[in-house]
Amino acid sequence: MLCRIRVKINEKEDAMRKMGWLIFGLSAVILAGAGAAIWAARSPRRAAEDEPVKLTLEQVAADRAAAEKGDAAAQNKVGFYYDNGVGMEQNRKEAAKWYRKAAEQGLPEAQYNLGLCYEEGNGVEQNREEAVKWYRKAAEQGFPLAQFNLGGCYAHGEGVKLDFNEAVAWFRKAAEQGHAEAQHNLGICYDSGTGVRQDRKEAVAWYRKAAEQGLAEAQYTLGICCDGGEGVKQDHKEAFKWYRKAAEQGHAEAQFNVGACYEHGEGTKQDLKAAAAWYRKAAEQGYAEAQFNLGLFYCLGQGVKQDIREAGKWWRKAAEQGLPQAQFNLGMFYANGEAGKKDLDEAVKWYRKAAKQGFPQAQEALKELGY
Repeated sequence: MLCRIRVKINEKEDAMRKMGWLIFGLSAVILAGAGAAIWAARSPRRAAEDEPVKLTLEQVAADRAAAEKGDAAAQNKVGFYYDNGVGMEQNRKEAAKWYRKAAEQGLPEAQYNLGLCYEEGNGVEQNREEAVKWYRKAAEQGFPLAQFNLGGCYAHGEGVKLDFNEAVAWFRKAAEQGHAEAQHNLGICYDSGTGVRQDRKEAVAWYRKAAEQGLAEAQYTLGICCDGGEGVKQDHKEAFKWYRKAAEQGHAEAQFNVGACYEHGEGTKQDLKAAAAWYRKAAEQGYAEAQFNLGLFYCLGQGVKQDIREAGKWWRKAAEQGLPQAQFNLGMFYANGEAGKKDLDEAVKWYRKAAKQGFPQAQEALKELGY
């Protein structure tokens, strides 16, 4: 009997583990990043007073001239130009130098940018304490990107002593200015009772604010809340709506949940072809549970033409990521000779991997084979 995974990801603990904590992770500089585990903790954009889409060399030269005369906004722009190689050769040290000139004049955008340089180690030696110092200067002037990052520093204890209460305070300041990631993080704090008294309704209110701004992580999380009736009345149609919004932005977990909604007809009309299509989207992003379910669809001919070898291909992808259900099914794939001939050695290899994770069907299969 093949093993199946048929449920949406809707357990809150799993959601807390998987959701927007993707947000965290330093990424390519634009114009004005992020943490691990349960905190979506940084804004990876450089801040410039303006974010020009197109610049002429004359404009760059004019900003450079103004910067050399001490204009703080122009100095910040020149820092941005060096940071991104706009109108001049990219030079992160020069970028940090110009950000510092503007930051020392009190420009919050530049203070934030200099803090990000220290956090990333771009153009300066990495120094978390120095990053916190500059984030704080900008945050105290009400700059939301800096408030969000300072909250993340407190949440992770990076460059400052770990303090969830302080993290919540800074997330709130940014959230109240409409910073979507901060709104999402504040929702998480209320959801988990971290740094604030647990309040699921308040969590949903903040998730919704971020979701309505288009933040995929918040849309996915709000879907989970609607699906499970946590902090809001249970409503599968509403859950499907928010999963779909996040899924259309490429959120793999949401794509998986949309697939499950279509498979089960929960919150939407049952449509196995649509389910297979959404499982494929998540599977192609490397999401193991979706790879497993897509394999099952190929095995059973649900929503796709039956193709056992294609099933084996997707189970292998999931199995190699450590999913025990996929490891067990892949073992059966080889034991039954679905690859063309039986291969008990390969079957046993995959059964053992699943059995080591405590998967009972795999343990039983090994017993039957005398292992």
